[in-house]
Amino acid sequence: MTTIRDYRESDSITVGCLIADTYGEFNLAFATPEERDKLLGPFAFARSLEATHQEAIAQALRSAIGYVAEKNGNIVGVLRGRLGRIASLFVGGDFHRRGIGRRLVGRFEDKCLRQGGSVVKVASTLYAVPFYTKLGYKKTTGVRAGWSFEGTGLIYQPMKKVL
Repeated sequence: MTTIRDYRESDSITVGCLIADTYGEFNLAFATPEERDKLLGPFAFARSLEATHQEAIAQALRSAIGYVAEKNGNIVGVLRGRLGRIASLFVGGDFHRRGIGRRLVGRFEDKCLRQGGSVVKVASTLYAVPFYTKLGYKKTTGVRAGWSFEGTGLIYQPMKKVL
């Protein structure tokens, strides 16, 4: 059984590894190794035991709203954001198409509604556009080239959903 709970800072190392693996596999195939590390930012060091690397990851994960999905005690998904904006959503590749991302987004949307929000926006990677479309998100402009940490060239699709 998969449960959704609030993100805790003690989750940062596990979540950092999940993000590094998932982001790299599904969104950064176009990048050279050097570009990939720039786009991953602190997550390029997700498996490092250095305190400075671990603190940089914890800092990058801090957000107003955060949830993790756990299955059998293992974190398999994470969503971070703030009122009206999904900052990131990652679900481990072995857990795609099992409703985990849908549940994380649903929990986030419910929280936004409770806090008075009426719209949620997301800068979706091209890989995730079909997922968000199935959840009722609409494209708001054409695709754009953006940045992630110190890297550039990440193509994304602005989307939003009226709650």
